[in-house]
Amino acid sequence: MIATESEERAQFTLAMRARGINDLSLLRALERAPRALFMPPRFADISGRDIALPIGCGQTSLPPSIVAAMIAALGLQPAHRVCEIGTGTGYCAALLAQLANTIVSLERFQTLAVEASARIKAFGLANVAVHWGDGFEHHLSGERFDRVLIHGLIEPPGEAFRALIGRGGVLVAVVAGPGRGEQRIIRLTDGMNRAGEAEDLGPARGMRPLEHGLARAL
Repeated sequence: MIATESEERAQFTLAMRARGINDLSLLRALERAPRALFMPPRFADISGRDIALPIGCGQTSLPPSIVAAMIAALGLQPAHRVCEIGTGTGYCAALLAQLANTIVSLERFQTLAVEASARIKAFGLANVAVHWGDGFEHHLSGERFDRVLIHGLIEPPGEAFRALIGRGGVLVAVVAGPGRGEQRIIRLTDGMNRAGEAEDLGPARGMRPLEHGLARAL
C-alpha cells in the first residue's frame, strides 16, 4: 500500500521525534518545508528518509535529523539575524527562515547558490538572502549576527567564524572529535574563552570539511 503525502509527513515527524527533535516550532517548520522541494528531482522518492544525499558540485545534503539538531542548538528567537555558512540546496535556510527574522546564507559554489535562491523564492520566503561567497572571509564585512550555523567540519577555535557572532550570540558547527575523529556538534557562545572550549552537543555524521574560496561549478 502506497502512503499518502500526509502519511509520509507524519512518519517523517515521528522519525524526527525519535531522533530527539521535540521543539514544536521546528517540527512545524520541517512539516511545512518538505525536503523533496529542495532536492534534485531524481531523489524525490527518498528525500523523506533520514539519510545524506548528493546534491551536485561534489557536495552532500546532510540527514534531516542532523540539520534539525543543529538548528535546535541555536535556540532561535523570532527577532534573530542568522548567518548560514554553506547554503547547499537551500533546505536548511528554508527551515531557519520560518524561525528567525533574517537569514544571510553563503555558498561557495555559484551553481548551488543560484539554484538554492530560486528554490527559496519559489517557496515564498522573502527573509532569506543567498550570496555566492566564501564563508571564511565574511567576517571581513563587519557584519555580526545573533546566530551562526556552519555546514562543514571546521578546525577549532575557528576565529574567522567566531568573529561573526554578535554580543550574546551563538555559533553551532561540527568538529572532528578526539580519538577516532568522530564528528561532534558543538556550540560556542559569545563571551566564552578563545582557547576553543565549546559545549559538546552530541554526534553528527556525513559532514565534509569546509573549504576556502569560490567556485562557479564543479
